[in-house]
Amino acid sequence: MNDPSRAIELLRPPRIEFGSGTVGTVGRWVRDRGLRRVLVVADAFNAARLDRLELDGGITVFAEVKPEPDLPNLEALLAVALSVDPQVVVGLGGGSAMDLAKLAAVLPGSGQSLAEVVGPERVAGKRSLLVQVPTTSGTGSEAGTRALVTDPATRNKLAVQSVHMLADLAVIDPDLTLSVPPALTAATGVDALAHCVEAFTNRKAHPAIDLYALEGARLVGRWLPRAIADGGDRAARAGLSLASLYGGFCLGPVNTTAGHAVAYPLGTRHNVPHGAANALIFPHVLAFNAPAVPERTALVLEALGLPPATDPAAVFEAAHGWCRGLGCEMRLSAYGVPADDFPAMASEAHAIRRLLDNNPRDVGRDDILAMYHAAF
Repeated sequence: MNDPSRAIELLRPPRIEFGSGTVGTVGRWVRDRGLRRVLVVADAFNAARLDRLELDGGITVFAEVKPEPDLPNLEALLAVALSVDPQVVVGLGGGSAMDLAKLAAVLPGSGQSLAEVVGPERVAGKRSLLVQVPTTSGTGSEAGTRALVTDPATRNKLAVQSVHMLADLAVIDPDLTLSVPPALTAATGVDALAHCVEAFTNRKAHPAIDLYALEGARLVGRWLPRAIADGGDRAARAGLSLASLYGGFCLGPVNTTAGHAVAYPLGTRHNVPHGAANALIFPHVLAFNAPAVPERTALVLEALGLPPATDPAAVFEAAHGWCRGLGCEMRLSAYGVPADDFPAMASEAHAIRRLLDNNPRDVGRDDILAMYHAAF
């Protein structure tokens, strides 16, 4: 862990625009390149404020993005993209919209199916330019090369990773997040935190990423309570947008660990929103991993403004209380997740080796099952 001699690949969008009022950069960037066929991928809410992008010309809008996109949702988008043959795809929304936009920029007309590109670096190439515009502060998808889609038949998330899905332009305008309600602000904020913390407490942790991971956690600790208390606090919104971006920087070369693996079945099997699922699971995994990474666990708590601790019980109480204080729902029963599904959920989570193999402490199926029961 944290060996600076270990090889690491750092990928960033070639152009990142950050700050209040930057969203209009999208239209200028598109016009400067003479692009005429534009496909915007968004949910219904964000499609209604398309004018913020300052686009003109031939714009097609796919406004049917689901909160947890599945294969039918992707197939509907790809059919539109195939008919439009866009020169540029714009993802406008949270991680769901941006993930689907990535796939719409590489799959239509490629001759490749989703099944053929699941996994690392199987995409043949980019078919259109890609612009990403986040409207929440959580996923960091604007900076990454992964896209996740749920297979409704297996209820598993299919992960595609490719350098060809890196945005050509990422525009992070914190003003777009001013309308996010408190509960969603809390959940997405803890999702950003989880990306940073899981990269920091990771078998593949690296000094080149620690810088972003720990500072991202500090940003969440400082600004998330303020953004929840006052959604119009522009400084708080900007701080969270930066934390989310830093979390996205963490995902490519290091990625997440057991926290996301244990949280995934909550969404795929019981429709718990991704951010809310991560918030609920976060204290359990942080405490579980504490014996393996005690110093880093203490630094995480300090970043959140909490007393440093390494004892698992103390770590859990501190992190759980912090999340609960933000207004996060911390009980599986409140989401209607039945205890009799825990064994299947634990088996499903335990099979996500691409994440569990990153965890600093070996996680058994029974360990995951115990977390679900403790969270019930």
